[in-house]
Parts: sequence; C-alpha cells; structure tokens
Amino acid sequence: MSDAPLPAYSGPRRILSGIQASGALHLGNYLGALKRFVTLQDQGDPLFVFVADMHAITVWQDPALLAQQTREIAAAYLASGLDPARAAIFPQSAVPQHAELAWIFNCVARLGWLDRMTQFKEKSGKHKERSSVGLYTYPVLQAADILLYKATEVPVGEDQKQHLELTRDIAAKFNNDFSVPGYFPLPDPVIQGPGTRVMSLRDGQAKMSKSDPSDMSRINLTDDADAIANKIRKSKTDLGVMPEIGESLDERPEVKNLIAIYAALSDLGRDQIVAEFAGQGFGAFKPKLAELAVEAMAPITAEMRRLMADPAEIDRVLTAGAEQARDIAAPVVAEVKQIVGFWRA
Repeated sequence: MSDAPLPAYSGPRRILSGIQASGALHLGNYLGALKRFVTLQDQGDPLFVFVADMHAITVWQDPALLAQQTREIAAAYLASGLDPARAAIFPQSAVPQHAELAWIFNCVARLGWLDRMTQFKEKSGKHKERSSVGLYTYPVLQAADILLYKATEVPVGEDQKQHLELTRDIAAKFNNDFSVPGYFPLPDPVIQGPGTRVMSLRDGQAKMSKSDPSDMSRINLTDDADAIANKIRKSKTDLGVMPEIGESLDERPEVKNLIAIYAALSDLGRDQIVAEFAGQGFGAFKPKLAELAVEAMAPITAEMRRLMADPAEIDRVLTAGAEQARDIAAPVVAEVKQIVGFWRA
C-alpha cells in the first residue's frame, strides 16, 4: 500500500514525537530526539511531545517506578529547552483517545503488515510466544499516537522508519475503506543531522541504549562532568590514529561513532573534524570530545536535578499538556467513531 497515491490532506502542519518511559535517558536520546525537538518548536508549528508510558508496559515495568520515569523524561524535555508554552508535553496514558483509536486501527491493520515488523523480531528474540500481545501490536498504537493529532511530520530515528511506513499504510487504508479521502494525513519522517543514530561507546555497531547492561556504553543525562569525561576517555577505539581526509570509516565503527558525536555536539561537519585531527592519536581527540560533551550536558543535568526535586512543577506541566492534547484528540476520535458507524445517542 505504500505506493498508493497521496490523499489530498489539507489540514495544518503538525509535528509529534515521544520517548518511552523506561529507564534513564542518555546522549543518544538527546542528540537524536531532544535537541531536534527544541529546533522544531522554534519553527512555530504545533508540536506535541509525549511520554510513551503505554508503550513502556509492553514489557514488564515496576509500577512503583513507572510514574517516576515519566516525570524524569518530562524533566529531560524541559531541561533540554522545550517550552510548555510552545509544545504540549504530556503522558500518553493521560489521553484515553490513544487507546480508543489504537483499537480501531487494530481492525484496519493486517497481520501480514505486523509480521514484517523487524523490531518485534529483535525484541521478542527466540521466544516470541512469551512476548505480550502489546509488544506485537506496538506499531499500531504508534500509528494511533501519530494520527490522533493528524501529525504531518514525525522526528524519528532510522530504526523507526518501518513503523512510520506502517502508519502511512494504516492511514491510507482507513481513508480508502471508509471513503474519506484525505481524512488522515500520510505523515513524513523527519530524519536529519549527524546525531540521529548514536552508537554504544563500547560497540560501534550497536545503538546506544538504556537497556545495555554496561553503564560505560552510554552517557546518561544524569551523569556528572567526571563521569562523562571518564566514559569518553575509556570509550572503545582501535589501534590506529584519527583518520585522514577521504579515508573510509566503514571498517572503524567506533571511530566513526565518536566523530559523529563530536559533529552533533559541535554543529561542525565531519570533514572539518577529520581535517582538524587527521593523523593524531586519540589522546588529542578524546579530551576535546569530553570537553564538548560536558559543556553540552552539564546544564541539562543540573536543570533535570532541580526539576526532579520539585515534582509538583513537572506534574503541572504534564497536566496542562494532557488537557491541551485531549482538546485535539477528543474531537478526532468522536469523528472517527461516526465514520466507522458506532452507535451514538
């Protein structure tokens, strides 16, 4: 269905994204998502940024920690520069229309589409029969998250492109099945910049992840300056030196990753960085990278700690954001129910 002609959606431009409420956030989240959210809010279009707590429970979460993790992600949004006056910041579960629309989309999506989702295969491993149904239908809820607000653009990492393609397929099929051309937009992915896929500091071929058992594999947003510098100093490289201009880095994934991180933090091009450090040892490069990382992360860490010490402030932001989100979501679901043919008094 992805080759179907674009329906004539004529609504406003809207941007939506979110981060799952499971575990501590890290440098990859900041460069791949948070930093980009702030840039997008400055463009003046409606921005919806949620905490994906409903997605989080597709795998077991400690109930005593889940609300705390939701606040921590909201704190990271605010500390990174998101302004509640320009972006609706809210917990996914506080807007019940996410679940309502997801059920309708479960009846629009097809098993064959979900069977092709590579992330389920990766997350479920060899024992998919032990996985929750929620993990399997995760991409359908994700489609509901996006289309509930009729988002036209979604900042995503490379690993989420397939899910966004499914969202487009669901939107197109709904529009076609119920003869409402252009009702839902076919959202476009926003993938740009050197920080869209930050890799592990211990393995340049694995994505930086909060689920990695080694804390040395990532820079947490709550790490202090000493921890950041230490992790970069001990990050894995190889026995060579910094590359020369024009040298391929395909066989040097750890070096390629560190250069990408430097580029994202400095807003310099990778060629400029290579030119500055070409032929030098990592003893010259890593201290400069550590300095950049500390400079970027220290203010965020300090503000996150301040916010986490005042949960009432975070809760006020989440409550206001949820009200704003429901104002948009409720009429959409009411209209979708009418389109589908549900009874109403």
